[in-house]
Amino acid sequence: MTDWILTFLCGLGASVISAWGVGGGTLLLLVMTLFLGVDQRTAQGINLLFFLPTAVSALACHAKGGYLDKPTLKAAVPIAVAAALAGAWISNAVDVEILRKPFGVYLLLSGAGLIWPKKKNPED
Repeated sequence: MTDWILTFLCGLGASVISAWGVGGGTLLLLVMTLFLGVDQRTAQGINLLFFLPTAVSALACHAKGGYLDKPTLKAAVPIAVAAALAGAWISNAVDVEILRKPFGVYLLLSGAGLIWPKKKNPED
């Protein structure tokens, strides 16, 4: 009966962390796969659903504020769509156990980048 409490608290915590700009969706993905026993593909789908409303609202706010670099956006969108489709195809074609190792490496490198960010060049 109380199994939903852990799930609710994880979602709430990820939402708060995401609002701070830390990447709560990635943390939510880790919690789902490591502690809640959710399949990696399902967890990544939930993570995407978690991210999309935030991305849409951020895009709208940036567009309203005039902060979008439209030439870069026009160049990046076709490549991003193609990469997303290729990634979706690969994730369905490859065994989930094979996907775990590269994803784990990605998470470790991302975490290291947050802990030890690059020093900014004072000349810039």
